[in-house]
Amino acid sequence: MKHVAVLMGGWSAERPVSLNSGRQCADALEGLGYRVTRVDVDRAIADTLARLKPDAAFNALHGVGGEDGTIQGLLEILRIPYTHSGVLSSALAMQKDLAKTVLAAAGVPVAHGLVIDRHEAARRHALEPPYVLKPVAEGSSFGVVIVKADRADPPQEVGREDWPYGDALLAETFVAGQELTCAVMGERVFDIIEIESISESFYGYDAKYAKGGSRHILPARLKPNIYHKVQQLTLTAHRALGCRGVSRADFRFDETKGEEGELVCLEVNTQPGMTETSLVPDMAAYAGLSFAELVAWMVEDASCDR
Repeated sequence: MKHVAVLMGGWSAERPVSLNSGRQCADALEGLGYRVTRVDVDRAIADTLARLKPDAAFNALHGVGGEDGTIQGLLEILRIPYTHSGVLSSALAMQKDLAKTVLAAAGVPVAHGLVIDRHEAARRHALEPPYVLKPVAEGSSFGVVIVKADRADPPQEVGREDWPYGDALLAETFVAGQELTCAVMGERVFDIIEIESISESFYGYDAKYAKGGSRHILPARLKPNIYHKVQQLTLTAHRALGCRGVSRADFRFDETKGEEGELVCLEVNTQPGMTETSLVPDMAAYAGLSFAELVAWMVEDASCDR
């Protein structure tokens, strides 16, 4: 019986999402007969894992400390095989500006953008509106500000004293159109989901995690050539960043731009959510994999980079 430590919680802004993901993955693994220890990760995690000595770690952490290469490095030191991507690819994908550079070099289209200090962004427009401001190293849409075309004043909210998402922001040209996402499991590319936000004007935190917050259209309503292109680019992005296991790439497609439309990759998520409203479980189910089968595959795929 394989002993799996399911790592969840942590101290990032995404702690509630991680706890939800972790609980569901732990339940699934227990249902399959794995010996499971649920670990709410704190600063003593190294001592906890050294004591537990699991055969593998299922990394259900999200955000800072969990998907930025930090916990991955610790697991490498302890020689505990773990799910999802390794140290370098996790750190790279989490740092959105650097990830964009790598993706663009690999031929994956990305939005025009620049990094700006949040105080400067509060004083003047970083780009010509409409544009998007987002923290360079956060997930779950925390800190995202959409500056609409008719907004005359800069987004002063990013300059407030209690801003919790760091000083460096990524400003990107706003890309209209369909919100798309596609995932890779190993070298297998899933079908594409088109996301319609219901609770918000964009696919933000509530749309992602609240029941009924969004609608997942699977397969996405795309022309066959665009559908195939999104799948190809998802695999290219997965490989370019050095991901392993499961990753998910998010896109925007505006069919009104030119003959072929405008397709842009927004980011790559090396640790997609595994909650009841998450996207990867939906894609896996469409491909004939149950949630339990998906989670078990991740555990059996677990490894150490070095």
